[in-house]
Amino acid sequence: MKVAPEEARTEALVRLWQQLPEFPSLVDGIRRELPAQAVYGITGPAAASLLAALSEMTERSLFVLTADQATADAMTADLRVWLPEDRVAVFPAVEVLPFEVLASSPELRALRLEAMARLRSGRCVVVAPVAAVARRLADPRKWETGRIELAAGTTWDRDDVVARLVASGYERAEQVERPGEFAVRGGIVDVFPPTEEQPVRIEFFDDEIESIRVFDVASQRSTGELQRVTLLPARELVLDEGDWRRGLRALEERLERLREETRGRRGGPQFRLLQRLEEDLERLAAGRDVAAAERYLTLFDPEAATLLDYAAGPSLVVWLEPRTMVEAVEDRERQWHERQADLLERGEILPEQAGLYLDREGLWSELARRPALYVSLLLRASGAGPEPRAVFSLSARPATMFHGQWDLFEEEVRTWQRQQYRVLLVTQDAGRAEHLRRTLDEAGIRARVGSSPVIPEPGEVVAAPGALSEGFELPSLRTVVLTEREIFGRRVPRRRAPAPSHADRIEVQALERLSDLKPGDYVVHVHHGIGRFLGLKTMEVQGVQRDYLAIQYAGGDRLYVPTDQIELVQKYVGAEGHQPRLAKLGSAEWSKVKQRVKESVRELAGELLALYAARQAVRGHAFSPDTPWQRQFEEAFPYEETPDQLEAIAAVKADMERPQPMDRLLVGDVGFGKTEVAMRAAFKAVQDGKQVAVLVPTTVLAYQHERTFKERFAQFPVTIRTLSRFASPAEQAEILSGLARGTIDIVIGTHRLVQPDVRFKDLGLLIIDEEHRFGVADKERLKQLKQNVDVLTLTATPIPRTLHMALAGLRDLSRIDTPPRNRFPVQTFVVEWNEGLVRDAIERELRRGGQVFYVHNRVQSIQAVRRRLERLLPGARFAVAHGQMPEAELERVMVAFMAGEADVLICTTIIESGLDMPNVNTLIVEDADRLGLAQLYQLRGRVGRSDRVAYAYFTYRRDKVLSEDAQKRLQAIKDFTELGSGFKLALRDLEIRGAGNLLGHEQHGFIASVGFDLYAQLLEEAVRELKGQRRPPRLKPVVDLVVDAHIPDSYIRDARQKIEFYKRVNLAETPRELAEIRESLQDRYGPLPEPVRNLLALAEIRQLAARCGVFRIEQAATRIDLEAVAPQAGPLARACEELRAQFGRRLQPVRGRPAAFFRIDGLGDREVLNGLRRFLRHLLRLTPPTAGSKGDDEPATAGGPSQG
Repeated sequence: MKVAPEEARTEALVRLWQQLPEFPSLVDGIRRELPAQAVYGITGPAAASLLAALSEMTERSLFVLTADQATADAMTADLRVWLPEDRVAVFPAVEVLPFEVLASSPELRALRLEAMARLRSGRCVVVAPVAAVARRLADPRKWETGRIELAAGTTWDRDDVVARLVASGYERAEQVERPGEFAVRGGIVDVFPPTEEQPVRIEFFDDEIESIRVFDVASQRSTGELQRVTLLPARELVLDEGDWRRGLRALEERLERLREETRGRRGGPQFRLLQRLEEDLERLAAGRDVAAAERYLTLFDPEAATLLDYAAGPSLVVWLEPRTMVEAVEDRERQWHERQADLLERGEILPEQAGLYLDREGLWSELARRPALYVSLLLRASGAGPEPRAVFSLSARPATMFHGQWDLFEEEVRTWQRQQYRVLLVTQDAGRAEHLRRTLDEAGIRARVGSSPVIPEPGEVVAAPGALSEGFELPSLRTVVLTEREIFGRRVPRRRAPAPSHADRIEVQALERLSDLKPGDYVVHVHHGIGRFLGLKTMEVQGVQRDYLAIQYAGGDRLYVPTDQIELVQKYVGAEGHQPRLAKLGSAEWSKVKQRVKESVRELAGELLALYAARQAVRGHAFSPDTPWQRQFEEAFPYEETPDQLEAIAAVKADMERPQPMDRLLVGDVGFGKTEVAMRAAFKAVQDGKQVAVLVPTTVLAYQHERTFKERFAQFPVTIRTLSRFASPAEQAEILSGLARGTIDIVIGTHRLVQPDVRFKDLGLLIIDEEHRFGVADKERLKQLKQNVDVLTLTATPIPRTLHMALAGLRDLSRIDTPPRNRFPVQTFVVEWNEGLVRDAIERELRRGGQVFYVHNRVQSIQAVRRRLERLLPGARFAVAHGQMPEAELERVMVAFMAGEADVLICTTIIESGLDMPNVNTLIVEDADRLGLAQLYQLRGRVGRSDRVAYAYFTYRRDKVLSEDAQKRLQAIKDFTELGSGFKLALRDLEIRGAGNLLGHEQHGFIASVGFDLYAQLLEEAVRELKGQRRPPRLKPVVDLVVDAHIPDSYIRDARQKIEFYKRVNLAETPRELAEIRESLQDRYGPLPEPVRNLLALAEIRQLAARCGVFRIEQAATRIDLEAVAPQAGPLARACEELRAQFGRRLQPVRGRPAAFFRIDGLGDREVLNGLRRFLRHLLRLTPPTAGSKGDDEPATAGGPSQG
């Protein structure tokens, strides 16, 4: 029987540990369930290998408890090297109390639910910080009832499935877009389980599940079939009807008691608590808000359990470094007591809510009920828990560090081989493993490449890809495991736990989609200007129903746009917060505005075209192909490149190898890998003996780039210097001399680099970071520098794809939209500001050696905030930064913070862009509801730039009564945090900024006056016209038939989804596109009703008419008139003649004109539409290629009446 690679890996590991004399006794003690055993002398990845072997040998679940989240994440990654990935889960602690949170990002919840589900499904290893065990969970048996197992072909009542989804915490939506949502459309139920990458579509036929399909969130189209699916609960609390009633009753009792106690009194903690309870009870009674019920877990589920109760079979609790763990519990206990007292005192919680967390004694007693294994480096008393019955000493050593000293490494490997050691070399990917094998082979050392890290045989050397944090040595077992960290001195990136990457996907999608038109939004009608969208109105005209877009203009005038003209209407997109002025219907004002914008974009396109032509005419330096050193430099990159990154690198190199100078713009968020692309280009330039200048807008960024470049180029003889105001006059003179003589290869600098006294011996590449942030004078000097050198410009502000397309052929542009693989999603919380929360968040970050951004966006009170925080955290070091400080002082503060001279930077939104500080992983924003969504998006992007979990706290102050505006802002932030539409809007606003940065700030006004989409359209038209590529005007026939052709509410209820389909139908140019729309409708909403089939048939008739040169098809009473372009007179008459046998006298040509008429008396809608399609298809066969736009000649099968 063939063994799977993952099983082979685990089996080889078990065989290795079985050779240790103490191992059988340790396993036996676990099987006999001794209260406690201890193992010392082992830690980190070596301990992970032992625990993986124990899990396999004892056939039980392991709870591996750590002191903190960082240790839990590292242990999880190391365990996944040895065990199948689906057998290891991490259960993160929720760092914020549920009674304080208005909203939180979904990834944390997904990881917790996944761990709970794994435990209920069978044997696994769950790693958790001990604080996570202290928080109570729902009774596992109750939670289990929320798991729904569905299979195609089985009998289920649709309404029963929906009721169970609601009980399991799923939220109903019109369209499923994020984890934890479900939508119902007739016999179709869409569900997005929070632990899955993609949502599922369950189609019912009566009470049978007809099919289960996976679908794509962006297109909403099915992508694959499933036979069965398990829908896990969307929340940690599952409530049936009885639980729900009991919880509400318990809350009402507490409320009555409070009313008695506060009768006649207003104000004070008790009254505040009363108000809060009334609000919560109203929400809970209005709908099944499971998120709100979780705050009152002990009232809704008195049988509350802990994570340890979730194991489906026997389990073992591993205390990793028990002393540190006990200290963490003591620390948490102190914090929780303080916070609890504070919350009770301020009337924020009921005494029963404090029972959500176990106290220290409760936690120790819960742990003592299960067999324990203490694992530590040193033998010390645990300080809690039962005394160990057996103690085992193991000898595991950290691996030898070779720091790239290859000769030393080779010699050591030979020695290990002679001594019959097993040598496992763990690399980041298969390519590096093969490279390592080849290099050892050249040195006469036999090695082989494995597909995954399997322990080798004695005397064997194996290189294999894996994600081990560091190497180790087990002398008693003659085994050495090394990673690239030990061999090359290179930091090994840790793979993040595979959480659903929904945020990453939305980031890319949001730049693509904005059909989210809702009443109240501003829209732009191409001919009538800016109005306010009122909604989709269904109206009866000539006895048939049609949908219209209702738009309000200045003075209350209304315009009803038929859905077959929907392409004339776009959503107005301007800068965030900009309120456009409504146009007046019938006035010439809009035409003048449009003309001004047309003239402006034509001038802009002309300038861009001239610049492009001038650069193409200049001869530059054609760089040589890659050298072996270039490949060596690229292989030393310690991360796996993203596909976008590889595409950008290839494009830049291809540009550099051409004789024309490169002018490429590279777009990508901070930390997405733009600098690596730039460094590879710089290395290539230096290889050809050319100099490189890296120009950045601030000294802080110069300092940042200097550190990155020097670290990356350390192994190569490349001279790198930085020219900025921080350099002394003597240093500046030395650098200027080195540049002129050619002894400096790469210079990094601010605008000081573009001063007239800077001379290069042979500049070959100019890298510009955020060019839009330089002044006019600097830009003029830059133009001279750019003349015949290769230029690579970097920007972190996203550029809209529509603009990218409009500039195609004028500006070479590469995008990096994919975040690095090892990036953890930022855990985001929307919370009320309070001292306890702020103190805990800062202390937690400082304990793990990190730093904090504290954003207070008012300069006049920023020093008062510093004093307040210094009183709150006397042991922390604070610094202040804001935009009104002198530039030199601001830069000094920022550089000192980057160097670790302060723990907390209290600042305004000055940190919004550009900075990459991997050590800052907690962000606290005061009064977040006063900031724009795009600002919040960029602020949150300042943290989470390493392989640590980062935290962002958007805080607000709870006024006695929140104004309507403040409530709207809070809702927007909540939606943004949960990756909803606010997230897309934030990105869209950033794109508008990006457009302005790229095209010049003078274009901002023009973009605002017509909306971004129309602006991009006009720019594209101007570019095409100037390049002589004008599109021939597309014939848009008028088709006016008295046919019921619309999308009824009974088929698609949500107006936004209707608009999306009307737009798609109207823009479809080929039969294939119509067929796709038909399939999409059937996939998402079920069988097409008659009016929708008619709508698609009309679209097909319009397409056929356009291709035949027929520009008018109009119904008048019982006849339909058809009129075509002049050259079609002959084919039209011939078609009527050839079809006489089928149509009889109903179809007649009009003598002397390119026209015909079709009598329809006595025919139904279906026969009319079928007859028109038959006639037009026949006419198409007789049409010469010049008469109509033939294009796609395949017959249209998009689903008119003949299909139904």
